[in-house]
Amino acid sequence: MRPTMRRVLRVCAVVAGAGSLAACQPSQETPAPPPVRPVLTTLAQPTDSEIFGPFAGTVEPRYQSQLGFQIGGRVVARDVTVGDVVKKGDRLAALDPIVSRFDLSRAEAELADAKAQAENATATEARTRRLMEGGNVTQAQLDAAVARRDTAQARLAQAGASLQKARDQIGYTELHADFDGIVTQRLAEIGQVVSPGQGIVALARPETREAVVDIPETLAGAMPKDGLFTVVLQSAPEITARGRVREVAPFAESGTRTRRVRLTLEEPGPAFRLGATITVALERHTERRFVLPATALLDADGRRSVWIVPEAAQPGDAEAGERQVERQVERHVARREVTLDGDGPDRHGRIAVRTGLKPGERVVVAGVHSLRDGQAVRLADDRN
Repeated sequence: MRPTMRRVLRVCAVVAGAGSLAACQPSQETPAPPPVRPVLTTLAQPTDSEIFGPFAGTVEPRYQSQLGFQIGGRVVARDVTVGDVVKKGDRLAALDPIVSRFDLSRAEAELADAKAQAENATATEARTRRLMEGGNVTQAQLDAAVARRDTAQARLAQAGASLQKARDQIGYTELHADFDGIVTQRLAEIGQVVSPGQGIVALARPETREAVVDIPETLAGAMPKDGLFTVVLQSAPEITARGRVREVAPFAESGTRTRRVRLTLEEPGPAFRLGATITVALERHTERRFVLPATALLDADGRRSVWIVPEAAQPGDAEAGERQVERQVERHVARREVTLDGDGPDRHGRIAVRTGLKPGERVVVAGVHSLRDGQAVRLADDRN
């Protein structure tokens, strides 16, 4: 066989082998569909009101006084403690009266001495005047006697005033309530040496009570001043009262950056005791809207929209129901444009949708930027 013929046969054999290999390769498969993605959703529920708050606070008296002694001394008795109800005139505390008694004894002795000196000076002035009438003394001697009499009478008046002051100070050693009230603070203990005017106890008038709350400075400007707030006891939420704003602190606290707000309680029940913990909120009527988490909003391409998940179709028979349980409940999301009430999320991370939603629709609230229109999804609580 000629060399040319042998090369032709070799090439044919190679081509035949390549064809047989190609025939052995499997045909290209169709790519698998993307897996069904689980999503978190919430039901769109309309609301026509908004709540300002809630804020925690306490019940405090509107009128409260710190009572103290008018003189200094050592505290030897404290008859009340925090929470005690006292009547006008009840003793609250007492000082050691020994020093005051010494002052009283000295004042009494000074008064007796001044009285004797005054009587002596008066008698001397009378004798000198009779001698002057007989020409036995000079006018200068009579004038001196009159001056000594006037001086002694002045000392007598001074001693009388000192005695009255000493007697009053004996009374100042006991602290009494000026009005009916409740003890809210205890500021001194037995054995403590106090100065005049230093607070011993704080006494509050219970008839006028207020709700006191601290509101963040960023919200103080938006708080309605004429609104009627709802005040709820934290220990008994079913017990409520109404409160109106009476005073807003002009400056914020340096540490917390909050402003203290005082609300006058209108006809509070006996359960609103001084010191009780409360919650204050204000409900205001607004236009109908849907409140959603801010994570539900898709803000892209100049459009504000949300993803809607339709309800799954109900099976027609038992066999179809079994097939639906066996497989994943697939739903396909749809993008829908919405209109917001405001520029964006509020301080609680929520948005208010004014138009674009219907009551009861399911809205995706997580991963909205990774979805595409028509994508198959599954609710997190659907069965596999």
